Amino acid sequence: MVFKVSLVSTSPIDGQKPGTSGLRKKVKVFKQPNYLHNFVQSTFNALTPEKVKGATLVVSGDGRYYSNDAVQIIIKMAAANGVRRVWVGKNTLLSTPAVSAVIRERSGADGSKATGGFILTASHNPGGPTEDFGIKYNMENGGPAPESITDKIYENTKTIKEYPIAEDLPIVDISAIGVSSFEGPEGKFDVEVFDSADDYVKLMKSIFDFESIRKLLSSPKFSFCYDAMHGVAGAYAHRIFVEELGAQESSLLNCVPKEDFGGGHPDPNLTYAKELVARMGLGKSDTGVEPPEFGAAADGDADRNMILGKRFFVTPSDSVAIIAANAVGAIPYFSTGLKGVARSMPTSAALDVVAKSLNLKFFEVPTGWKFFGNLMDAGMCSVCGEESFGTGSDHIREKDGIWAVLAWLSILAHKNKETLDGDAKLVTVEDIVRKHWATYGRHYYTRYDYENVDAGKAKELMEHLVKLQSSIPEVNKMVKGIRSDVANVSSADEFEYKDPVDGSISKHQGIRYLFEDGSRLVFRLSGTGSEGATIRLYIEQYEKDASKTGRESHEALSPLVDIALKLSKMEEFTGRSAPTVIT
Repeated sequence: MVFKVSLVSTSPIDGQKPGTSGLRKKVKVFKQPNYLHNFVQSTFNALTPEKVKGATLVVSGDGRYYSNDAVQIIIKMAAANGVRRVWVGKNTLLSTPAVSAVIRERSGADGSKATGGFILTASHNPGGPTEDFGIKYNMENGGPAPESITDKIYENTKTIKEYPIAEDLPIVDISAIGVSSFEGPEGKFDVEVFDSADDYVKLMKSIFDFESIRKLLSSPKFSFCYDAMHGVAGAYAHRIFVEELGAQESSLLNCVPKEDFGGGHPDPNLTYAKELVARMGLGKSDTGVEPPEFGAAADGDADRNMILGKRFFVTPSDSVAIIAANAVGAIPYFSTGLKGVARSMPTSAALDVVAKSLNLKFFEVPTGWKFFGNLMDAGMCSVCGEESFGTGSDHIREKDGIWAVLAWLSILAHKNKETLDGDAKLVTVEDIVRKHWATYGRHYYTRYDYENVDAGKAKELMEHLVKLQSSIPEVNKMVKGIRSDVANVSSADEFEYKDPVDGSISKHQGIRYLFEDGSRLVFRLSGTGSEGATIRLYIEQYEKDASKTGRESHEALSPLVDIALKLSKMEEFTGRSAPTVIT
């Protein structure tokens, strides 16, 4: 079929500044006339011509509400902008890590390679007609667009006057694998719908020893549970865990992707992953059923993960440290050694201690996966993680929830090589974590999220904390007035990062109070919500005395929690007597 291109007049729409995770708003905002169109065209205009004309683009996401409409709009606009082909995961489904993998690894039948892609997701935010939608652009390395591009996109949204679109292009059937071909003013245009899992599964099998994991999962000593929270991870769970690794079908929870995530909040933490938490024996009431040995959950777009043992929660900060400490022995991909490791600034310093012990390069970066991507592209980092349930490696340029689960299963398989046969006791998740604490010390850690806070009040709170930093002696007077059993503050600042690869400087990345005993308080405004502001408070207490690493977290952290809430005047500024979520 031959299609025509028409130019549609438009005008700028306020508030289209993409953050580190792209543009996220309520569905009703995206449904405004020209809202999505403006952002897509502004993105095309921000890219160099060879990344658009004649190029191959990926367009897919987590399948949330409005994805089907958005894919068709982007296809029509891509055709009108001279894109040669668009690759779409079947039913619009591709996890964020899978998009990165497809951009980096997939070759078309004619040898074509993707130069980038639009990811349709609002990550761990709820979905549905009254909930959230989002869009971001990833570059040819498979990673999120850098600030130089997102700044251009934003500037373009403020001046856009028109966009081209192939209005008469028919709706493409994205439920069936195959190629739809069209002719336009600039030549051929194809839309290829492909299997969502093939490329990603192939990549995972090149990284991990699936046979050793299969042996673990088949052992009567081991039991397993995976919760996709009705997100896109469900498109991979059956294929990987059941078909490839032999897990029981009954071990999968909520693994049918739904556009509203089953009415839930697809954020894999102890608050929202209620069903998994209960099954793993961490709920408020005892179900009377013996929990599995290992449990894990994913968020909406499958880039985040939560790791649980039987009646045991693994903090994301501990998780990345334990993966790094065990990667070389347990994961074939890392058998020749790690190039380096990195964590986001708010993440606990557990990884720092491992890096020092193993003599590894170590980097502390601002929140945002693109900072890890720069290090990886330069060959400086192999394993990295964020406290916000994001873990990954240099196999792609996004965090990767299923990769993290397979990494943990690999470590469990490695530790249990000699125990699966015979009467020997299984080495459990809890055993691995406690041995890690005994070796490296424990970083007691928690995060308080205050969601949808009035943006003005949130800004005032942060300004108050910066002002306090002008006199450390005065801060210490306040600290001792609140809790005499807390160490003195040794320094305080706003975290600033100079990228060792490109020299760029990122300022105002979070407010830090650093204590003499290695403890930390960090305050940061998050850009992952769609309305209001989210204040994140991070509290960390380091304990290297092995006899004291078995305390309850809330008990160990209680003094610092008092300090943080009173020093920041949290309730006074926000009107909140308690956080929305504690992790």
